[in-house]
Amino acid sequence: MEKLQQEFPDEKLVGFFYDPNIHPYSEYQLRLLDVKRSCKKLGIELIEGEYDFETWMDAVRGLEKEPEKGARCEVCFDRRFEVSAHKALELGEKAMTTTLLVSPLKSQEQLKKSGDAFHASHGVEFIAFDYRKNGGSNDQAKVSKEEQLYRQDYCGCIYGLTMQRDQQHRLMDEMFSPISRQILPASIEERLELYTRRMELEDSNISYRIIKERFLNYRLMRASVKVGATVIPSYPLFYSTITRKSTEGKIDFEINGQFFLNREEVRFITLDSFNALSVSSYKNTQELIFNALSIETEIALRSHLTGSAFNTSAIIVVDEIPTSKISLVLETRTYDDTREKLIL
Repeated sequence: MEKLQQEFPDEKLVGFFYDPNIHPYSEYQLRLLDVKRSCKKLGIELIEGEYDFETWMDAVRGLEKEPEKGARCEVCFDRRFEVSAHKALELGEKAMTTTLLVSPLKSQEQLKKSGDAFHASHGVEFIAFDYRKNGGSNDQAKVSKEEQLYRQDYCGCIYGLTMQRDQQHRLMDEMFSPISRQILPASIEERLELYTRRMELEDSNISYRIIKERFLNYRLMRASVKVGATVIPSYPLFYSTITRKSTEGKIDFEINGQFFLNREEVRFITLDSFNALSVSSYKNTQELIFNALSIETEIALRSHLTGSAFNTSAIIVVDEIPTSKISLVLETRTYDDTREKLIL
């Protein structure tokens, strides 16, 4: 956008953010937030288009397995060019372009083909530029780093994300949405909070730095506790793991309010103990399941209960400690990851 301002100094630039392809919606919000910041800094008006995700999904139906730069991308460009061309006409503008032209993962020929087609059919000229050549990509990386822009690592659509994570043999943790309503570490929601806070700091002229740090991440896939034939409400604390996906056993002994299963180093605590230690007031475990405390609070509680910040034994909250045979299902993933952090 800076290049456009330099090359078209007499033109009024209007940004149009129309990206119904971006998924999940929290990622859409995060990218829009960063675009708002850039437009604000450059004095460019920004219009947000409709997030008509279902219409976009219908448009690319049958092309789910197409690779990057394939037929799905072309349909995606066509759909977004059409809406953008109509917006340009509505605003009385006669020309448009797209920031997709600077992406190394997009085909400029494909973009130009879509743009030229809509010039012919709608009368809105498509301005195709190549700012990637002559060191442009390096300049782009330099500016992104200096301005601490949000740098997404997938194009945006759910199909591109799925294929990319499969190829990387990585967990697609962008798609986790816990029923506990917690903001998970290194999640899109956590980044959205961070970048929102960043804009607040800038508005208040408070200096900051966004850094990256390595840590051990964790995702709960599924969990349940069955006593006899009955599944009871249960809540595993963050970092709870067992060596297999399930185990069975009985309570063997109790130490300081922690009840130890005779298998897999599993511990149970009552909801009353949880409430007392976390200074909370849940009426039952079911309520805790759907409205949990923060991950940071859970990790602090785990450290208090075990005496170690590195303990990953399963700690399960229940209303009452079972006295008969327990069947536990606990499927989890722990993995090395990086996260962004805001430093004042």
